[in-house]
Amino acid sequence: MARKSNADSGDAAANPGRLKQIALTYKMTRRTDPKVGLVIAGVGIVVFGALLAIGFLIGHPVYLGILGFLLAFLAMAIVFGRRAERAAFGQMEGQPGAAAAVLQNVGRGWTTTPAVAMNRSQDVIHRAVGRPGIVLVAEGNPNRLKSLLAAEKKRMARIVVDVPVHDIIVGDGEGQVPLKKVRTTMLKLPRVLTAAQVTAANDRLRAMGDLMSNMPLPKGPMPKGMRMPRGGRLR
Repeated sequence: MARKSNADSGDAAANPGRLKQIALTYKMTRRTDPKVGLVIAGVGIVVFGALLAIGFLIGHPVYLGILGFLLAFLAMAIVFGRRAERAAFGQMEGQPGAAAAVLQNVGRGWTTTPAVAMNRSQDVIHRAVGRPGIVLVAEGNPNRLKSLLAAEKKRMARIVVDVPVHDIIVGDGEGQVPLKKVRTTMLKLPRVLTAAQVTAANDRLRAMGDLMSNMPLPKGPMPKGMRMPRGGRLR
């Protein structure tokens, strides 16, 4: 009985936290998407109304009404999730370090290291290692990033010679990948390495060190005006 009581109290504590998180997400989304509430409500009403109307037509309004309620709730959750994600990317886009925040949520099977290389103009490269190999995600000025990416690839080539290396430049220009599509682009890459090979590549790269190995890095987008410490690797 005591265990059951503890479990019930834990669920009760978790639910308010979950509801608070949903409320905060809604407020954040509404700041950039003022119509989100109307859109979600409209989706729910349309789905429920359509199923209920079909129920009356076939003579089963109760069954179709219950089904309509469940499907309406599901549709509202899906629409809210997508608009909330779009709003989050809209707020992050253009901020230094935004790609690092995306990489932290790329999914299981990936090891991410933010800011493995940076120049004095704060163009930065982040690294992710997974089954497709090594992915270098760069953000900043595209012209400067080309030389920064080339230097980072040359540095890694001395350590990992048998691992595919992909590069992504974040942006909306030709040959670039928008911030909101970085995760999708990475997940679409062909998986060519085994789990053991991924672990070995991570070990070798970790031994090589990186720009931020001795520097505390805040989670999420890096603050503007951030200065590099003396002795850091600048290019």
